[in-house]
Amino acid sequence: MFTNKISRISNKNNSSLTLTDSYDHYIALDWSERNMAIARMSKKDAEPKIIDVPSDLKELKIYLGNLKGKKILTIEETTTSQWLYVELYDYADKIFICDPYRNRLLSDGPKNDKIDAGKLCKLLKNGMMKEVYHSTNELYELRKLVSYYDDEVRSGVRLLNQKSALYRAEHKSWKKKEQIEDSRINRFIVSQLDEKISSYHEKKKRYEGEFSRVSKKNKVIKSLQSIPGLGPISSVTILSIVIDGKRFKSSNHYLSYCGLVKHEKFSGGRSYGRRIPRYSRRLKGVYKSAAVRVTSTENPLREYYEYLLKEKKVAEHNAKHAVARYIAKISLGIIKSGEKYKPYRWRENKKEKEAT
Repeated sequence: MFTNKISRISNKNNSSLTLTDSYDHYIALDWSERNMAIARMSKKDAEPKIIDVPSDLKELKIYLGNLKGKKILTIEETTTSQWLYVELYDYADKIFICDPYRNRLLSDGPKNDKIDAGKLCKLLKNGMMKEVYHSTNELYELRKLVSYYDDEVRSGVRLLNQKSALYRAEHKSWKKKEQIEDSRINRFIVSQLDEKISSYHEKKKRYEGEFSRVSKKNKVIKSLQSIPGLGPISSVTILSIVIDGKRFKSSNHYLSYCGLVKHEKFSGGRSYGRRIPRYSRRLKGVYKSAAVRVTSTENPLREYYEYLLKEKKVAEHNAKHAVARYIAKISLGIIKSGEKYKPYRWRENKKEKEAT
């Protein structure tokens, strides 16, 4: 199911919106379960025309199909945005899923669906939005698998912590098989927790089996697993979020997206410190965990870590962070090229730098 195939091959939604893009119709959609507000502006319009009608996907498709000329449609990132993106893909020249965090104008003044749609339409026409990546690529489905697995792990960890807290209240540890007070209430609580924990372990195994099945059928995931520190779950997670490596202009943009670099705030000839931008916490967790595994086992990247410590005199925490960044760069390169990881590539780069 999850192959490198793209269900509909098109580049119309791959580029970000700029002020130089020109469309005949700028359309904003505020979709909810009960109603949909649609705002539209043409090239010459100063104010949007807005309608608020009951939600109906068929009617929406007819409305978009009747508009002649080049169309761009914007929708705020929400639970239904991917579904709308896929359903309306053929009804607009570009579908622009925008980041609601950046649309501060919507929180100013009175607020309802029609007002929000009108403001979105104005922001769209003036190129003042930030795009959130969406795709019709079948790999996008992997995000569901990763998301639900993460939810399952969080709920399981919470159960394990609850059991630990119950035992710690009596200065005991259930991991050491110590016994707490043998009361009816304690026995009941422990039995309920054990039942849920047992169910969690069974579900976790089934999820891991699905990750293994998916990774065996996809060449890119297999290649990602050749990187030290990355297993089936980590590799599937990376590919499910990135999907298309070419959407990142450079490896530095990708490192910023992963939260592995800081941006300096500089104004009026004065530095206001370095801050981490908004980033993918899931990707940062994957790469930081991979770096820990690399530095604690024997593998080709362990030598790079020791080189940073001994020759470059880098602090231990900075060296681990550098390894995490290096793994991130390698994984992005593999997704773009499809090639397997080549060990000791850093040695060649080092020799080239020394030669120059």
